[in-house]
Amino acid sequence: MTRARGWVSIWPVFVAERRSLLLLACWSVLEMVPVLASGQLVALATDTGFLTGRFGLGLIWLACYGGALVLGAVGTRQVMRPLAEVVEAVRDRLVHAVVAGSLREAVTGGAAAGTSVVTTLTRQTETVRQMVAALLMIVRTVVFSVVAVLVGLLTLAPVLAWITAGALTLAMVLLGLLSPRLKRRYLASMLVEERLAGESGEVLSGLRDVAACGARTVAGRQVGDVVDAQAAASMATARTGAWRIGIIAIGARLPLVAALALAPGLVSSGAATPGEILGAATYLVVGLEPALRSIVGTLGNVGLQLGVLLDRLAAIGASRAQPGRTGAAATGFDLELDAITFAYGPDSEPIVAGLDLRIEHGDHLVIVGPSGIGKSTVAALIAGLEWPQSGTIRLGGVPLAALSAWSLREKVVLVPQESYVFSGTLRENLCYLAPAADDLELDRVVGELGLTHLVGRLGGYDAEIEEAGSLSEGERQLITLARVFLSGAEVVVLDEATCHLDPQAEARAEQAFAARGGTLIVIAHRISSAARARRILLLDGTDATVGDHETLVRVSPLYADLTGRWAAVH
Repeated sequence: MTRARGWVSIWPVFVAERRSLLLLACWSVLEMVPVLASGQLVALATDTGFLTGRFGLGLIWLACYGGALVLGAVGTRQVMRPLAEVVEAVRDRLVHAVVAGSLREAVTGGAAAGTSVVTTLTRQTETVRQMVAALLMIVRTVVFSVVAVLVGLLTLAPVLAWITAGALTLAMVLLGLLSPRLKRRYLASMLVEERLAGESGEVLSGLRDVAACGARTVAGRQVGDVVDAQAAASMATARTGAWRIGIIAIGARLPLVAALALAPGLVSSGAATPGEILGAATYLVVGLEPALRSIVGTLGNVGLQLGVLLDRLAAIGASRAQPGRTGAAATGFDLELDAITFAYGPDSEPIVAGLDLRIEHGDHLVIVGPSGIGKSTVAALIAGLEWPQSGTIRLGGVPLAALSAWSLREKVVLVPQESYVFSGTLRENLCYLAPAADDLELDRVVGELGLTHLVGRLGGYDAEIEEAGSLSEGERQLITLARVFLSGAEVVVLDEATCHLDPQAEARAEQAFAARGGTLIVIAHRISSAARARRILLLDGTDATVGDHETLVRVSPLYADLTGRWAAVH
């Protein structure tokens, strides 16, 4: 993207609305009459009126200044119509471009428009409209005001005109040096705002999924991190923008200080009269300082933000037309954990340190270890609900971080210990991840997982579940398991998801998932789960050992101890 592309995107509007721009300029000339006349009329009122004792004449000159203000007000009123015609045309063009680009992406890229697109359409395009209006208003005011002030100063005190021109030049150079940094700050703030809209939109629209996956803490931290990033970006922008106060002081206050300091010498030498000094000060205070504040505070703020917004909107319009920009998709389903390290805080000891593991598609793996050793953390890392501080997790050779969110959630499902059943029919609960499932498929899954009695007790698939509390914890777990069984997930992670089932029901569920196809990863609740698995991952806090049940009983004292304790309990 070139630096000018954002501005080029709205240039055709200015060409088409050139008549409105011409009217805007003409009325702006009338609006600047008070600025041009202010210093001259104040000088005449002082020198020919008040200093000579002719107060009536001084008041007449000031009344003329009042008349000039009326003319300026007429000009201000008349500029609104052509201004509105231009800015509304700009907004219409931008909305058309963003909507067209989003539709192209939905059709050719297969990605639904999310809440970030809504933010672009509403906040960003509306902000552009407001900024274009402000920019046009300020540009015409600033240009005519500065010209009027410099012309007025040349007629009253040429030396002050040259000092003012030099101070303005220095202020503009400093503003030019500050502008690139401000632009970077604005862009960073805008990108994090879009990210916040996208993250919060995904979480809010998927509250059922968040609850079903036991990801409340993860979702809250995910949105909270973006909120913190937005606050940091806003503070950085504010700190950088504070330097503009010094630029205003150099450009506007320095000439006024020079006028007051040079006044005695100019008056005594006859180079200027007291009225002309007062008129020059009027030009600086009434005309120059507001104009410079507009340049630095509005042009230096609104202008930069507008440039960033236009660049961003132009980039969105271009990228929306290109398919395949919504994230990668896995081509296979082998899982690889390469030197994974994870801790829950920068000062915390790692829960997982340097874990290497390969899980081939179709594997049946059980993860065991003492309580608090990191089994659920490994499950959350595999499911993409947590992200490692170092190392890479790949699905089908593609890093999880590079996968589109939709692809990851569709292919990898984690079932937590806390089951989730929502109000609605039993069918809606079972088919939540597979809306197209028919009764034959439901019957098959219900039979394999052992829900036949529950379905009969409730009154069939269309029975209403008004309160989840009317079901036992084991029944809720069975419904959750059936929901995931019906899904198209290629990797299923059961994080003690059968802990409320009796051993026979647990065995039936795990065997059904193992025979279902795809990868099954189980955080074991009973030793029988480990005995049924093809492979076992044993975590002891420092090392990770992989083997089958018989092998680990022989070679691992920790696993043998866990086996004995499990057997004693169950």
